[in-house]
Amino acid sequence: MSDNQTPQDPSQTNEGGTRVERQDFKSTPTAVKRRREVIEAAIVAARKAPGRKELARRQTTLRWAKWLLPATALLLLGSIAIWPEIDRLMNANRAALTEVTRLKMESGNLEGAVYRSVDAHGHPYMITAKTAHQINDDRIDLIDPAADTLSQGGEWLYLQAEKGVYMQHEQLLDLKDEVTLYRDDGLMMRGPTADVSMHDGVIASDSWVHAEGPFGVLDARGYWLSQHEGIAQFRGPGRFILNDDRNGPHDKAS
Repeated sequence: MSDNQTPQDPSQTNEGGTRVERQDFKSTPTAVKRRREVIEAAIVAARKAPGRKELARRQTTLRWAKWLLPATALLLLGSIAIWPEIDRLMNANRAALTEVTRLKMESGNLEGAVYRSVDAHGHPYMITAKTAHQINDDRIDLIDPAADTLSQGGEWLYLQAEKGVYMQHEQLLDLKDEVTLYRDDGLMMRGPTADVSMHDGVIASDSWVHAEGPFGVLDARGYWLSQHEGIAQFRGPGRFILNDDRNGPHDKAS
């Protein structure tokens, strides 16, 4: 459209100059309704009816939804009901984990170490330590070691020290620094070192020892004890004070 042209007017002028108004631009309600029906019919005709596979897929989806939605609702309700029990179990597991961390392995160190076995006579023994450091497949260095064992006659023997070395394959326990031996018959011995054969039930030392018990008091330069044979040997020079209920204590030196 050029600048000199004017928009078309739905009314026109005939040859006689009479203005005639065009009726084809006007729509009656009936015509509008008719056009709407034609459009809707065209849309319906354009839509394709679902095939057999599509109907089967829809039926399967509805069938799954009919069971899945109620099951999900029941699961949610059940989780709400048992949540207090789950929370209690989680707290219990957390407490157990805290307790287990007391026995932990860090850089080859085992805290609260316990070793159990039996000797040559079938008697059980146990070695414990505050800390154990694995040196190789045989040697274990111990801090605050302690050993429990039984003699052939059923007597209980307990040893403890500040440091120690346990050779697993040989079942040898070397103790040093404030070695103390207790026996349930009242015997108590103290010394700087002690070598213990857990397998044979033998305790020996080449260092000085101080012993006290029902027999009296004894100081020696070394000793050898056999738990299963009931033999005790002390190496002199030393001092032996024997308790004698009839004649009083005697002081003997050798």
